Amino acid sequence: MTAALLACGINPEKSILFQQSQVPEHTQLSWILSCMVRLPRLQHLHQWKAKTAQQKHDGTVGLLTYPVLQAADILLYKSTHVPVGEDQVQHMELAQDLAQGFNKKYGEFFPVPKSILTSMKKVKSLRDPSAKMSKSDPDKLATVRITDSPEEIVQKFRKAVTDCTSQVTYDPAGRAGVSNVVAIHAAVTGLSVEEVVRRSAGLDTARYKLVVADAVIEKFAPVKSEIEKLKMDKGHLEKVLQVGSAKARELAYPVCQEVKKLVGFL
Repeated sequence: MTAALLACGINPEKSILFQQSQVPEHTQLSWILSCMVRLPRLQHLHQWKAKTAQQKHDGTVGLLTYPVLQAADILLYKSTHVPVGEDQVQHMELAQDLAQGFNKKYGEFFPVPKSILTSMKKVKSLRDPSAKMSKSDPDKLATVRITDSPEEIVQKFRKAVTDCTSQVTYDPAGRAGVSNVVAIHAAVTGLSVEEVVRRSAGLDTARYKLVVADAVIEKFAPVKSEIEKLKMDKGHLEKVLQVGSAKARELAYPVCQEVKKLVGFL
């Protein structure tokens, strides 16, 4: 994961990259915040309902309270802006409510964070365009991974769900499958959806899916190569995480101590 993030362009000189589990203040703040949120609020979150439906009501407490831990991840660093996908907007709303609730009870302390959404707000599953693309999807053809081989990427796009109409158009409500492929194409090329559709005139969807597969392969190739290179130097990756964890704790510790004072733990 560390290699993938570095390969995608995260610069540890400019960013703090660390393992959450190495900074205990995350779970400490999460516990305090969990005492401020009511059970029905967590049970009504879309992702909890979706996961428990899949697991036949076998969801764990850890899964239920995970959005509170996410809120702690954000608030612990007094973050003001958080880049998220559309599926995380609800969880951001929880973080905002917890910040406001804490401030109301203990005085102004946490900034209320704002979401940053890119033009590609949500990547949909290649096999079920009504669902998001997820690394935990049991259908291996549903999700494209950065580390996939060119052959695997071609196979996944070839099998991507579209519809009976052969023309390439962008209509998320009426043609979700084709529109998802168009959106992915636009994201990896940096072109607008309109330009992608214009350039695809005359192609049927079967051929178009292979064009998109090629664009994804081209986009991922240098990243994939860099991941493999970075994985060869495990010491470097561990060093990046160690330095990051130390920097993160420097920021997290005083904030967590102040929270403990405000709530009466110290």
